[in-house]
Amino acid sequence: MKRSTVFAVTLAACFVSTLLTVRPQSAPASSPPWNARAAAAYLDGRMDWWLSWPNAQRDHGTSCVSCHTALPYALARPALRGALAAPADRAVPAPERKMLEHVVTRVTKWKDVEPFYPDQTRGLPKTSESRATEAILNALILSTRDAQSGTLSDEGRQAFANLWPLQFKAGEQTGAWTWLNFHNEPWEANDSPYFGNALAALAIGTAPGGFAASPDIQDRLTLLQRYLQKGVETATLYNRLTVLWASGKWPTLLTPVQRQAIVEAALAKQQEDGGWTMASLSNWKRADGTPLDTKSDGLATGLATLALQQAGVPRSDAHVSRGLAWLVQHQDAATGMWSASSLNKQRDPASDAGKFMSDAATAYAVLSLTNER
Repeated sequence: MKRSTVFAVTLAACFVSTLLTVRPQSAPASSPPWNARAAAAYLDGRMDWWLSWPNAQRDHGTSCVSCHTALPYALARPALRGALAAPADRAVPAPERKMLEHVVTRVTKWKDVEPFYPDQTRGLPKTSESRATEAILNALILSTRDAQSGTLSDEGRQAFANLWPLQFKAGEQTGAWTWLNFHNEPWEANDSPYFGNALAALAIGTAPGGFAASPDIQDRLTLLQRYLQKGVETATLYNRLTVLWASGKWPTLLTPVQRQAIVEAALAKQQEDGGWTMASLSNWKRADGTPLDTKSDGLATGLATLALQQAGVPRSDAHVSRGLAWLVQHQDAATGMWSASSLNKQRDPASDAGKFMSDAATAYAVLSLTNER
């Protein structure tokens, strides 16, 4: 049986398993529509700021890809086009074009561009961490772009060609890639390599044209799959939701039992108002000793509802429906964004750095609300 056929059969089986075991509840009444144009304006404005921010500038006239602003934007902005009614709103906006140009430049000049954070200025092992992290992000961004046309571009293939040599072949990290660690939660911390490798799996599953079935990469995929399956039970719930999301694109990535366990863990953390809070997705503690915000937020709710949908839980299910209703009800009318707060220290939410988590929250909310499996 072809790998693509196995993927489809396994996906269907996983969906049936999930649907049979999710606790049935009555779905709430439908919610009013959310403002896709306002969300697009917020995301475009933030990406435009990021591309001009001195701290984000890199060599060859490019910028680095952040997990809080640039990557979520790259994943969510294409999804918004289908939600925008006016034809003019469906054009690729300038910030997205510029961001993609930077990624393509760095992919095609891979041997010439400097790492995001060189050892010489940031200390060991930042060069290797930067290279692997960037390789994963580049592959995911270009796979997402190319999925719209259904054909993996030459640059997309080059991004994966840059990625494979950095995969570990021995030791505890066999099958994985290293990942940047600046002790910043939730994307650059001690447990973040699992998150990063889940993104690698998402890139592989998203790549169009049957890329994941390519015979020459099956050994590499098997190693990555083993790594992610081995670590799934001890990963934070945030990271487990990320790999659950990836499994929606790569159906055999996790076992049905593993998928169901994550679904059940996610449902157990849903709050009374229908949302989720980042504070419940791990045992994070802020470095400044201030308490975490325990109210439902856009990032946790966006990720949870997205991952559940990707796992086969339908939008009509009460848990997902209530989560989506929470998102619709909590989009900021003035800015178009969804809010989330820092896990590392208390920040001024009106500052540019204070908006980083809200950048991600807005993108994840958009991805969940536009999800069409």
